[in-house]
Amino acid sequence: MPETPNLPTDGPLLRAPRHLFSQHTELQRRRPSRHKRPDRPSRISLVEARDARRAERQRLKHAERTRVETLAAQEQTAIEAVAVAEINARQKAKNARILLVVQDVAAGKAERDRRYAARKARQA
Repeated sequence: MPETPNLPTDGPLLRAPRHLFSQHTELQRRRPSRHKRPDRPSRISLVEARDARRAERQRLKHAERTRVETLAAQEQTAIEAVAVAEINARQKAKNARILLVVQDVAAGKAERDRRYAARKARQA
């Protein structure tokens, strides 16, 4: 059996049969490493693409947040307009009732003054 270099001293590979370990190392040697770093231009393009995707996500989030805030502001404005209209309507109704009371009091005083003047005229 050929000697296998760099055997682990502990861990799951130590408990594995030797032929599986040698097959594993042979496959690792033939296969390109996953950890091998890509060349610099492709790394830069990957980073730029990732940054572009991140910027697009941020832009979409900002646009959605702005849209929601605008809708909320419009709803709040509509609610405030309805409240102001309701307050104005109540104030108008209150003023109309007050006007009726004042007119009734004025009519009562005018009638009283007319009766007083008529009685004075009869006495004179």
